[in-house]
Amino acid sequence: MMSDATRMLEALETKTVSARELAMASFARIEALDGRTRAIVATDREGALSRAAAIDDARARGEPVGPLAGLPLSVKDALCAVGMPTTSGARELASHRPAEDAPSVARLRAAGAVLVAKTNLPKFAGDIETENELFGRTNNPWDLTRTPGGSSGGSAVALAMGFSAIELGSDLGGSMRTPCHFNGVFGHKPSHALVPTRGHITGPLGRVAPIDLGVVGPMARSARDLDRMLAVLAGPDPIFGEEGDFTLPAPRATDLRDFRVAAWLDDPRCPVDTAMRTVLEAAVDALERAGAHIDRKARPAVDLLDNFALSLSLVPAVISEDLPAGAFFGLTLASPVLKLLPGDAGRFARGLVQRHRDWLLTDERRHAVRVRWAEFFRSFDVVITPAAVTAAFPHSTTRNKLARKVSVDGVMTTMLVQSTWPQLATLAYLPATVVPVGRTADGLPVGAQVLGPYRGDRTTIAFAAAVERVLGGFEAPPLAGREPRANDPA
Repeated sequence: MMSDATRMLEALETKTVSARELAMASFARIEALDGRTRAIVATDREGALSRAAAIDDARARGEPVGPLAGLPLSVKDALCAVGMPTTSGARELASHRPAEDAPSVARLRAAGAVLVAKTNLPKFAGDIETENELFGRTNNPWDLTRTPGGSSGGSAVALAMGFSAIELGSDLGGSMRTPCHFNGVFGHKPSHALVPTRGHITGPLGRVAPIDLGVVGPMARSARDLDRMLAVLAGPDPIFGEEGDFTLPAPRATDLRDFRVAAWLDDPRCPVDTAMRTVLEAAVDALERAGAHIDRKARPAVDLLDNFALSLSLVPAVISEDLPAGAFFGLTLASPVLKLLPGDAGRFARGLVQRHRDWLLTDERRHAVRVRWAEFFRSFDVVITPAAVTAAFPHSTTRNKLARKVSVDGVMTTMLVQSTWPQLATLAYLPATVVPVGRTADGLPVGAQVLGPYRGDRTTIAFAAAVERVLGGFEAPPLAGREPRANDPA
């Protein structure tokens, strides 16, 4: 269960293993190992084994099966899945059983993936840590005293521990990318609007409108698995009758030597912790020795902190839609006080109750940033950046999210800083792939974020695959047991 999904498919197609055996292996690992990580919030043993048996029978009869047929799938518990609870970590949704799948879940099931489990998240996917009142706290398998990140924290742990072959997560401000980095797995934030977000619960039930900034996307143990999943997931939401070409262009390159690469590994405006930056720099050195052409000085005409400030107006606007009417009204009454709050926390709070005109002005600035990125990607194919400012940090004890701090080289700073680098891609609707590149001296995983041009998803994934070939890719945490790496020869 620790190889990548592509190798599992090869074994399924040659009948070396059956879909039912893979599903059974998933349940066995969950039962044996999840007591310490607590990544899984629900399983569907009967439904999964029935579906797996049907796939095995179809294969035995020589009938065509889907491109993901027989792969054990886990899904973040914010995404609706028929036959399983979908709670988004909220006590008030503890008994919620959706009547239909989210389109993204439906596409993976239609491709033959076998849903075995739902994975933990913070309530309504609203935190960089994974803990909620229904299911408690999820632990990082590399160090149980540390967070797996959030909000797709249970998703990343499920992959790292081999509880599933592929995972479906979601991302607004790094919610897939940060956990992938913290746990040493692969994840891809698609270009905005490439994959439908309907069926993703971040508050009251019934939302159907697409989410600004937010995306749903694939998580896996190799870059090639991300590419397979994205081919299934990409496309318009059929309920809206959307039109247009959702076919992604081929990657700009596949050989490491052919990519035009920029590396933006640190910034005085948002310093990266030395323990993590050292790993990123060593990774870039190794890529250059392998033949990559990397410009370490090139930068888009985008200021990191200005970009983050814009996000602190746009992200709260998304979140405010799901606030209860009473809470929103209270914040509106407090607007004069909110204007006095300093720093990022104040900007975030004001963003929750901004006027529509203010949002439109900010949106115009956002699109100006998109133009500057498009210009940059005329000269470069990808840019490598950090996925966060630190590796996985110890579990927080402070309940007030805006008051939390994180240590960066011994200096305590607001936890909001962790989303500064992820917001480069989020704000501009860009694709971003996280690829494992090594571990800190303390043994914590480090992932690099690879950004590319809008709709250049296959380019960032192809570059991640090239990095994987040089640096080795996924490695299982000791808690999961040692098995061959995902990209080891068969």
